[in-house]
Amino acid sequence: MSFSITENMVRQFYDNVLMLSQQKDSRLQATCQIKSGVKGDSFTAERIGSGEMYERATRHQDVEFIHTPHSRRIGFIHDMEYPDLIDKHDEPKVLTDIRSPYVQAAVAAANRAKDRWIISALGGIANAGKNGTTLVNPYDVGECRIINGDGTLHTAGSDGTDTTQTTLTAAKVLLAKYLLDQAEVDPSRKRYFVTNAYNLQALLASTEYGSEEFKAARDIVQGKMGMLHGFEFIQVEYRATGTGLQMHAVDTTCVESFAYAEGSVTFGIGGDINTMIERNVNKNATQITTTLNVGAVRNEGPAVVKVLLKAAA
Repeated sequence: MSFSITENMVRQFYDNVLMLSQQKDSRLQATCQIKSGVKGDSFTAERIGSGEMYERATRHQDVEFIHTPHSRRIGFIHDMEYPDLIDKHDEPKVLTDIRSPYVQAAVAAANRAKDRWIISALGGIANAGKNGTTLVNPYDVGECRIINGDGTLHTAGSDGTDTTQTTLTAAKVLLAKYLLDQAEVDPSRKRYFVTNAYNLQALLASTEYGSEEFKAARDIVQGKMGMLHGFEFIQVEYRATGTGLQMHAVDTTCVESFAYAEGSVTFGIGGDINTMIERNVNKNATQITTTLNVGAVRNEGPAVVKVLLKAAA
């Protein structure tokens, strides 16, 4: 008996991908300012600076207008695809079962793609100016701060240096907190610390604080870090494919980790996860293509601290 792909199966596969993507979102998307419905290949992140009130000295004096700083940064949409082929005999189960490895793989790939551009925005060059032609390095004066691999604060204006590499410690977390506080980042905004499992394990095993002080931060039952110095910890691994944390260009045995405040990256969505199913006659198989159109840009450098950490044992 022959099998054909029905409209119902196509719809079911799409619904499965959509449902799973809602249940298993990207690890970092929720930390960003979201700009959905982006049209075209770029979007803007508006930046409103701070101004100061002045004292009125006399009656009927002329009004002194405050020119509130207003600038913008430009993010670019990236068209991502995940095409795969399904053998004819596997079609019924693959297209209708949410537990299908194909559904799981498509959603996981889409979520990693989202995180890829968010991580790139945190630690990469930001495009500024009217047309996005002004390039802002993360280490520029007035932008992000960098904590070297040995835990020292790097001088603003240049990238990190090659130092003795050490793992994540409570002291480094505290220094990141100080830098965000010093930049007057609103303390009511959530704060996040993104690093790999090796460094989270090192922090869990830390003896810097006594057991009583660390009880509130360490979840021994679940084996994970809770809140420490106001940061929520998120695990993302290094991936040679570029979809995870990356190694530092100068201190090449250090992984680039980030401590940052909620909303310091604007995440643009031109098209969220979508699927297409069609017959590939050349391969005599069904082709499933999952697409995603997203991008990200760092909109507030002082709210981001790059932390260089020893990548592995």
